[in-house]
Amino acid sequence: MLDYLALGILVFAGVTLFYLIIVIHDIPYEIAKHRNHPHQDALHVAGWVSLVTLHVIWPFLWIWATLYREDRGWGFDNEGSNRNDGKLNTNLEERVRELEDRLLQLNETASVNTNEGAP
Repeated sequence: MLDYLALGILVFAGVTLFYLIIVIHDIPYEIAKHRNHPHQDALHVAGWVSLVTLHVIWPFLWIWATLYREDRGWGFDNEGSNRNDGKLNTNLEERVRELEDRLLQLNETASVNTNEGAP
């Protein structure tokens, strides 16, 4: 009876280990999918290739998957910040126009008040 129990434990451990290896190799792909990475398919294939290379390339896949973020791109260039600069410039231009209008109104009010007080 203990022989069958030991065999069952060995089979369970083997299946669990096999499953864990498959899940671990897929972590960079899951990161890429979550970040909407442009190279998701390449990362997925490279993850399967890493199984053949005994996960030697796997840390590089992790780095590759985490380099890209949808909100700021690759993080190396100013391309991501330029996307927001247009919105920022538009908001600043609107704000400057509003402040100029308010300043003009204050100047007109001040000139009317000084003209009323003059004889």
